[in-house]
Amino acid sequence: MAVTADHIRETLDDYLDVHPDEKERLAAVCELLDDSADLASRKEFRGHVTAGAILADPSGRVLHIKHLALNRWLLPGGHLEAEDSSLLAAAQRELTEETAIPASAVTPAGLRPVHIDAHPIPANSAKGEPEHRHFDFRFLFRTSTDVVELQKEEVTAAAWRHADTIENETLRSRVLDAMR
Repeated sequence: MAVTADHIRETLDDYLDVHPDEKERLAAVCELLDDSADLASRKEFRGHVTAGAILADPSGRVLHIKHLALNRWLLPGGHLEAEDSSLLAAAQRELTEETAIPASAVTPAGLRPVHIDAHPIPANSAKGEPEHRHFDFRFLFRTSTDVVELQKEEVTAAAWRHADTIENETLRSRVLDAMR
């Protein structure tokens, strides 16, 4: 069963209940939901939802991957698929696809995203995609397993880095708090 607009709205509302100071920053997501945009579709170029995984190990490190198309170190994640039953499930699937770490080797730290990021994505003429926005619902997971195999189509490297190296200040603070 695909992720629905109702599920996205419920997850967003649950997140904003805990982080009401972010309502203005995430207003575009609310407006698109109010406009009945299909935010689960990667063809919605006003913006669409993606799901990300912050994978922490017992020593306080977080898994980063080097994204092939963007040539940047990022956290695992990606677009929603029709078989995803929830945003959390999509984050788990993306983590497993990109690293081959099985779902049985990770534990979600909670059902609510630890962070929702809104960021621009550059145009990709090879995919016929104009510049657009991603609304990345990021979930924290824990593991004691290492990367098994990288998804070569999208990922060129993986590295465990201390959580204090996470670029986004809000995300870094929340991950460090959750790991204490």
